Amino acid sequence: MTQGQKIATRDAYGDALVALGKKRNDVVVLDADLSGSTKTSKFAKAFPERFFNIGIAEQDMMGTAAGLAIGGKLPFASTFAVFATGRAWEQIRQSICYPNLSVKIVASHAGVTVGEDGGSHQSLEDIAVMRVLPHMTVIVPADGVETTLAIEAVAEHKGPCYVRTGRNKVPVLFGPDYQFRIGKAHVFHEGRDAAIIATGIMVAEALKAREALLAEGIDAGVVNMSTIKPLDEGAVKAAAKRCGAIVTAEEHSIIGGLGSAVAEVLAEATPASLVRVGVKDQFGTSGESEGLMSHYKLSATDLCAGVKEAIKKKERRS
Repeated sequence: MTQGQKIATRDAYGDALVALGKKRNDVVVLDADLSGSTKTSKFAKAFPERFFNIGIAEQDMMGTAAGLAIGGKLPFASTFAVFATGRAWEQIRQSICYPNLSVKIVASHAGVTVGEDGGSHQSLEDIAVMRVLPHMTVIVPADGVETTLAIEAVAEHKGPCYVRTGRNKVPVLFGPDYQFRIGKAHVFHEGRDAAIIATGIMVAEALKAREALLAEGIDAGVVNMSTIKPLDEGAVKAAAKRCGAIVTAEEHSIIGGLGSAVAEVLAEATPASLVRVGVKDQFGTSGESEGLMSHYKLSATDLCAGVKEAIKKKERRS
């Protein structure tokens, strides 16, 4: 992968699984009859004896993954985010998180960029419902490079993990020297007037917004918060102290996701003006991905407006 190239994070996940399978014989992969879409089909082709299509039975898939983990395997379980976190939430809570098992749930097709599949399939609450579970680590990679490194990292991490991947191709933001660590943010630009703390596909939008704002004389920092839990509280506090104005950006409901996590840190530790850019307590709807990003006010243009609003709030507070 080269910077500027576009690749879907679900494709990077499929390739990362194959590479991991070559290194580790204990890796097994489960899917709920969507392997062509989640890209676990790549692993199935390379290692058919270690791939299990559980069928349209997401609860069974999570229970089976838990059993495989108890038996000494390293299971990766995949399906669409709305099914992984919705239909199988009880099994994830009771059979995976409660006993703190090393099951890696990698869910694709989250957010409004699922597009024409519509609101029934556009999971906008998956981060919230995974984040609330004890022992669960929650990661939303920004590009293909970070997805590959995140899969390698969760394979070494003890305990359950939820990794959110996407359907659409997104630009590669990181070079070959990038180092990913669970629980650590990556600061692209520190900024002076405000800081955009973004996750997933919104990181690329934040970088676009920064360039547009610079042309207007506004210096907005960009922080990639790829780990939602455990959150890098130090990075949030540093941005708040430096800029005094924070904008969060997520392709998810503003309730319970990145925006809520950052708000909790600011409220308890470092007061700063805050604007949350995300979906405003709504379900998704059917449409073309780019149009939906605009409809739900998730574009770089909307981030620019959010930064200006956060700066105005800061000025009113001073």
